[in-house]
Order: sequence, then structure tokens, then C-alpha cells
Amino acid sequence: MNFKVIALTAAALSVAALPTTADARCHGCGVAAGVVGGLAAGAIIGSAIAGPRAYEVPPPAYYGPAPAPVYVEPEREYYEGPACHIERQRFWDGYGWRHRRVEVCD
Repeated sequence: MNFKVIALTAAALSVAALPTTADARCHGCGVAAGVVGGLAAGAIIGSAIAGPRAYEVPPPAYYGPAPAPVYVEPEREYYEGPACHIERQRFWDGYGWRHRRVEVCD
């Protein structure tokens, strides 16, 4: 079916491209006809290419449930360095009491 449409489109375009008698009153008519013909040909060829495709139905069969996923936790390497924590310290800065956070490692 697609080949017939493409062949008819090509034949119509070749007939439309044949020279005709000149008309002195119409300036630019050939360009407009070419643009309209090109758009029409593009629409026809595009619809022929993007037409319906044959779909093959799979045979009826029973597929069991998928197996449950198994999660394996990756091995972790722990750093056994000093245990650090943040402490809030109060200090006198010469004008008044202030607070600051300091990291303290044991």
C-alpha cells in the first residue's frame, strides 16, 4: 500500500513540474505552487511512512511471578579513629560572655 502511495505521489509531482505556458500577469505563482506542492507531498509521504504497523501478538502463556529481589548489604569499612563531638564553650572576650562551638576529640 505504501509503495502505491509513494508511486502516485512521485507521478503527481513529476506532472506538476512540467513547464507550462508563461503568464505575464502572475509574478511568483510558480514559487507559491512549488511551496504548496512540496508541503502536500511531504504530508502524503510522511503519512505513508508513519502509517500503521503490523503488531504480532505473543502466544498465550503463563508466566509465573517474578522472584523477590534479594538485597545484599555491602561490606563497610569502619574508621576506628578518635571519637569527636561538638561542645559549646562559654568565654569572656573582654566585653562580655560569648559562646562558641568547639570540636573536641577524645
